[in-house]
Amino acid sequence: MTYTIPQLPLSIELETKPVLKKLTKAHQALAELKGVTGIIPNQSILISTLSLQEAKDSSAIENIITTHDELYKSDVSAKQFTTYAAKEVYSYATALRDGYEKVKKSGLLINNHILEIQQTLEENSAGFRKLPGTVLKNDQTGEVVYSPPQDEKQIRSLMNNLEQFINDDTLSDSDPLTKMAIIHHQFESIHPFYDGNGRTGRIINILYLVKYGLLDTPVLYLSRYINQNKSEYYRLLQAVRDHQEWEKWVLYILEGIEQTSRQTICLILGMRDLMQSHKHKMREELPKIYSHDLLNNLFRHPYTKIDFVMQELQIHRNTAIKYLEELVRIGLLTKHKIGKENFYLNTALFGILANSNRSAEGEINSRD
Repeated sequence: MTYTIPQLPLSIELETKPVLKKLTKAHQALAELKGVTGIIPNQSILISTLSLQEAKDSSAIENIITTHDELYKSDVSAKQFTTYAAKEVYSYATALRDGYEKVKKSGLLINNHILEIQQTLEENSAGFRKLPGTVLKNDQTGEVVYSPPQDEKQIRSLMNNLEQFINDDTLSDSDPLTKMAIIHHQFESIHPFYDGNGRTGRIINILYLVKYGLLDTPVLYLSRYINQNKSEYYRLLQAVRDHQEWEKWVLYILEGIEQTSRQTICLILGMRDLMQSHKHKMREELPKIYSHDLLNNLFRHPYTKIDFVMQELQIHRNTAIKYLEELVRIGLLTKHKIGKENFYLNTALFGILANSNRSAEGEINSRD
């Protein structure tokens, strides 16, 4: 069955009673998340750590698999990555953060931003597809599931329409979360790039929430939910194309927003409590070296190292070594030698980040 991608706004009413009921819950969870992000005084810590979590989960949807260990042992500033997959995840995190800065500055999410995001992800400037031949296949059977538009002019026309829909609120009075679900489906159906469409589309989700003021920082873990429910994600994408099952698609996205908002709240509260605990221990046992900058360093980099401390605290190498060794001595860090370099692991933070998936699911289940 051929799917004719509609011009936006859609001519059908999507906000049915079940959708309206779910919108209330999704908005409540999202508002709580927005409020909780403010309890971490240094927002760069959240952007640094949580954007990497989102990048890891989004990349896993595309079978780019890495571990927390491989991620945190990488040094993006020196372009030193433990694995190719870790490099790809860092590219995603960079694209997300760059896009966030542009949206915050301009208040818009335009095609040039989307092109730049994909360029960062794929490290090429191929732009929108110009040549025919792109099809989406079932990984197991090799069967063609969907053929996106093949004509460059049509792709550009649809992307221009999508850009207008994203930025012109007068086109539709639908709830912004309903619009986000429509935008995501539309983008994935246009499939405008040769590569990187899935990851670019998931970054657009987060940036749209930031643009609309529903998030202040790009910390929503939506890719984790999609990764946990991947077969349903692809099934519902296609069900809209085949049978116009928009309501089920919108409900799926709203459920993802609610669940991942709750999960991320739990994670941020855990980070807040751990920061307080580290702060008190440092002030009591290492009052001569304690500083907010040093504490922030330990939470911005679950695996920190001498160079990071030197750069962020503007101190000499011997001083940085002394600080880190003292933190090891009182049990806040553990020292690991990897190759010729020493890394200092914030073990408790690493545990929170690595196990947040499991603990967050327990919290969601306890709320039901």
